[in-house]
Amino acid sequence: MARSPDADITVSPELVQRLIEEQHPELAGLPIELVANGWDNTIYRLGADLVVRVPRREVAASLIRNEQRWLPAIAERVHVAVPRPLRLGTPTPWFPWHWTISTWFNGTVAVSVPRAARANLAEPLAEFLTDLHLPASADAPHNPFRGVPLAHRDSDMSARLASGFVPHPTAVADRWRQALMASRWDGKPMWLHGDLHPANLLVARGELGAVLDFGDLTAGDPATDLSAAWLVFDRTGRDRFQTAISAQRTVSAETWLRAQGWALVLATALVVNSDDSPTFRRMGEEIINEVLAD
Repeated sequence: MARSPDADITVSPELVQRLIEEQHPELAGLPIELVANGWDNTIYRLGADLVVRVPRREVAASLIRNEQRWLPAIAERVHVAVPRPLRLGTPTPWFPWHWTISTWFNGTVAVSVPRAARANLAEPLAEFLTDLHLPASADAPHNPFRGVPLAHRDSDMSARLASGFVPHPTAVADRWRQALMASRWDGKPMWLHGDLHPANLLVARGELGAVLDFGDLTAGDPATDLSAAWLVFDRTGRDRFQTAISAQRTVSAETWLRAQGWALVLATALVVNSDDSPTFRRMGEEIINEVLAD
């Protein structure tokens, strides 16, 4: 099994403090606290109301730029809170990438909430995707790992299935082949979040408080995001989510089948690359079980 990707630059509290002091000195007196080291970014809480998001890998640097450019417009049209950039950080002679300060949202990440308790997220998440899934502009960010035809992910899936770390590999391979047989998306490329797993959803007072981490923002097949039916929910929540989606637009059975395939793409990545993160590995295993249960 592999670990999550190593950092190209360690984003220490001292580094973040220096960035703030040099570029946003009015905030320099606020306390900073490490919140998370993700695959791509390190997150610090800044005071009571702000959060600092700094790339830890070169591959993520352009993703921050995408968020800075596109999130303000997305925030205007969706009916749920998203981390709209409030202050932008720029490269320095000693730190080479852009970074962002945005609003801190209170709540609990959905991955810490049992699946059976997430059903109340179904309708607001469906509304969020209805708001988000509009035809994308021609200059929308390109992402080779999200929104593309499922066949583009077949080599990755084959390697993961051969690794010996994916549970129920025969059944997963069978479901993957079924998803590959679904017709390709032939509509206009739609705006996509690209990474709607439970660690990117915030629960506040039992409701959907915010949708986080737009680093994989792109355009393409909406089945990528509709995979949230299996990424986030158990069968009860999934029924509510799919019903709420269908009340807003027509979604073909082929699209839902591709969405299952996208759920397996993310789930297998989690179980194979989370040797140092039991929470993410468990999330991947749960997603696989949900797909196979349908």
